[in-house]
Amino acid sequence: MKPKFLILSLIFSVLIFSCKNKEESTKLDISKLPKASEAQIEELVGKFIDATEGSTIEIAEGYYEMPTQLILDNVNNVTIKGAGMYNTVISFKTMTTGGEGMKIAGNKITLEGFTVTDAPGDDIKTQKCDGLTFRAINTTWTNGEKSKNGTYGIYPVQCKNVLVEKCEVSNSRDAGIYVGQSENIIVRDNYVHENVAGIEIENSDNAEVYNNRTENNTGGILIFNLPGLPKAAGSRTRVFKNLIKNNNHENFAITENGNAVSMIPPGSGVVILAGNEVEVFDNQIIDNKTMGVAIASYHITELPIPTHPGWSPYSTNIYVHDNIFERAMAVPDLTKNMGKLIATKCFKAPDIIYDGILDEKKGKDPLKNPMGVFVNEKAKDLRFSRLIIPADGGIMSIKVANDVSTFKGEYLVKTDVSMVK
Repeated sequence: MKPKFLILSLIFSVLIFSCKNKEESTKLDISKLPKASEAQIEELVGKFIDATEGSTIEIAEGYYEMPTQLILDNVNNVTIKGAGMYNTVISFKTMTTGGEGMKIAGNKITLEGFTVTDAPGDDIKTQKCDGLTFRAINTTWTNGEKSKNGTYGIYPVQCKNVLVEKCEVSNSRDAGIYVGQSENIIVRDNYVHENVAGIEIENSDNAEVYNNRTENNTGGILIFNLPGLPKAAGSRTRVFKNLIKNNNHENFAITENGNAVSMIPPGSGVVILAGNEVEVFDNQIIDNKTMGVAIASYHITELPIPTHPGWSPYSTNIYVHDNIFERAMAVPDLTKNMGKLIATKCFKAPDIIYDGILDEKKGKDPLKNPMGVFVNEKAKDLRFSRLIIPADGGIMSIKVANDVSTFKGEYLVKTDVSMVK
């Protein structure tokens, strides 16, 4: 079944009683830092240009307003170290050429103890690195208009053996921590807030996402497989022991070119889109006003479904269990189609929602669970919703089933990240 949904145009007249989330401010305060001189800035640029294998680039305490990118180009075994997460601040607010603030390529790279702000594109982009550590890094944007912020805060793409830990990431107009087309990944002990997507694992293999605090984003944690990328798809992601709270921020992503993140409704805890082998467990999923966990096919985006070798639009082998759900006293989001659908068909925010779209090559009977979606939650009042979408995709004909017992069972996802240090 490949439903094409009608545009949702519903007029609601509701009285909403809700509490506005208080945005917790960062510890960053540049007013207390010495401003780097022109000579110090030139010296820093030179350190990146002149780095050789085994170098340590030390960046002293201070506020560095950079006129140009900092680029490390295919140099191995390099450490870039500041004087502390909030003591060394590198700003690209006045940069006039280039997109990324810091652009890194090379193997065995460590970035530790500094802040990057206000790059036109991504604050820190690393590409094709094998052995990569982000530790105690802060990235953010300080613009008043968030839709003009950069895309990603911490952005490893096409990398192997990636560790992102003890970082703070905020105000990205796409994903704060985005790990794309990579393998062997740990994302842990981070504070991620006020982004569109807090943490996103996309088209990546063998990832563990745990002990993070994702708060006041549009969506807390996203596991996506998107079409048309050099790495066709990813699998084996475990999301556990995270605090996923109050992710009710407005969605300020740009909408051009079918950007899937721009479709995420405010109030989304965990979203699995065309995911394969994903396990979500032992998380606190609290006060996300639209949905706790969503399991969806790419069809739900209403975008064209391309044919790419190795990519599937369906979510398969998903296991959600042993989470703690608490619900916001608020109406589900009404700004995005998915939120409107939930508001009109589920009425209240579901803890778990499954779009129920099947790959008919695997089976046509949803009661036989051909996609291998399993739910084992202990909550007695669990709100589970499965959409029953007619072939014509008509919104008025969509029904909701609450048959969680159909999906009892387990699928333990096996990951091995012992090589990530």
